[in-house]
Amino acid sequence: MTHPDWLIPNWPAPAHVKALLTTRAGGYSSAPWHSMNLGDHVGDVLEHVLANRAMLQKTIGAQAVFLEQVHGVGVEQLSSTTPDGTVADACVTTQRGLACSIMVADCLPVLLTNTDGTAVAAAHAGWRGLAGFDASGKLAEKGVLESVFAAFQGSNLPPGQSIHARAAPEIIAWLGPCIGPTAFEVGSEVKAAFEASQPEAARFFAATGKGKFLADLAGLARARLKALGIAQIHGNNSTADWCTVANPSKFFSHRRDAGKHGNGFGTTGRMAACVWLA
Repeated sequence: MTHPDWLIPNWPAPAHVKALLTTRAGGYSSAPWHSMNLGDHVGDVLEHVLANRAMLQKTIGAQAVFLEQVHGVGVEQLSSTTPDGTVADACVTTQRGLACSIMVADCLPVLLTNTDGTAVAAAHAGWRGLAGFDASGKLAEKGVLESVFAAFQGSNLPPGQSIHARAAPEIIAWLGPCIGPTAFEVGSEVKAAFEASQPEAARFFAATGKGKFLADLAGLARARLKALGIAQIHGNNSTADWCTVANPSKFFSHRRDAGKHGNGFGTTGRMAACVWLA
């Protein structure tokens, strides 16, 4: 049974497309990772993390693949043999019983499917990947959302692997919780990075003085999806209920909790957004 605190997307996906986002409730981890921490890289006891991952997979009845996310734009096409720790910031699959999974604790999780439910995808949209920087900090040809959209169209997959092309109007997106527009302070270089490819992105930044701005990460993602022609966008609308920083009893937040206990890991756990074909 799904924990009552976990989020179930309210989106018009086909009935056999399932999705959820874990919160910090319902797991085995002790403070400060209490309790449903799914990250194995944040200093938590590994046995607790593995127990939490096993609980998640039992709950959803699917194999969740946990990527090594590097704040880049790489997309992995998942199969039943894809190992945990595969380096990518987005994934896509047409296989039933295989959950595209993204871990977050302030960055934005984006889940995707199509109107006939033949494919699902998940993307880790921190500002770097969203703006189009790869893991090395270099500007790539596509941002992470553009890259996963291309995977839906079958244009950036390895030879011999394909997904039936889907036009943008057939794709449905759900945005999960992330750091909100009253908490995400960034420098002018972040604003400039988004405006370089999408000048209208300026409206998602509010000046705070001394070259700093409050950024609306979910708003920036919605604008990128709309620019691709994706109109069916649900979930995070940039209000306080969706802010990871502002809801400490429900959501993990790296920015809120980083350094509180001086262990160098940020002292916060990771939630997971999962989408799969049942």
